[in-house]
Amino acid sequence: MIIDLERIPKEGLHVDRYFELENGELVEEEAILLEPLHAQIDLCKQGQEISIKGKITTVISFICSRCLAPFEFKVDAEFDLVFLPEELFELKEELSDDDLDLFFYFQNQINLREIVLEQLNLTFPMKPLCSPDCQGICPVCGQIISEGNCHCQQNLTDPRLEKLKTFLKR
Repeated sequence: MIIDLERIPKEGLHVDRYFELENGELVEEEAILLEPLHAQIDLCKQGQEISIKGKITTVISFICSRCLAPFEFKVDAEFDLVFLPEELFELKEELSDDDLDLFFYFQNQINLREIVLEQLNLTFPMKPLCSPDCQGICPVCGQIISEGNCHCQQNLTDPRLEKLKTFLKR
């Protein structure tokens, strides 16, 4: 959804929309969008500066990185961005810490779909876990440990390292 910045009224523009995304657009390869991505976005124009405040909500299915079980991840995130014209981007020689929150628009347009997709991808966990206390899969029998089906002896020592135990006992 391309917004022509010349058409933003003085009182601002409110966009309330559902975005259909392909699963291949998400940075997490195994992530599956279970619900359409709902975005509520307010655009406000102050001179050449465009302020964009928004909220995104959806539900995504991830694969737990420990036990490999699918789980649902609810996204409810807010964002606040500032866009400046491309001419100012070309004048910037060095970025300061304050500039890290700035973005630039080109040809007097902003693509809301790209912004919403980027904000969604930023909400993804670095390591998707079905629960914080997930113990993963037993390396011996392959059962999910937290389900209680594994009765293996967990303190097995690698036979190649058995001789090192004698050094630890000294």
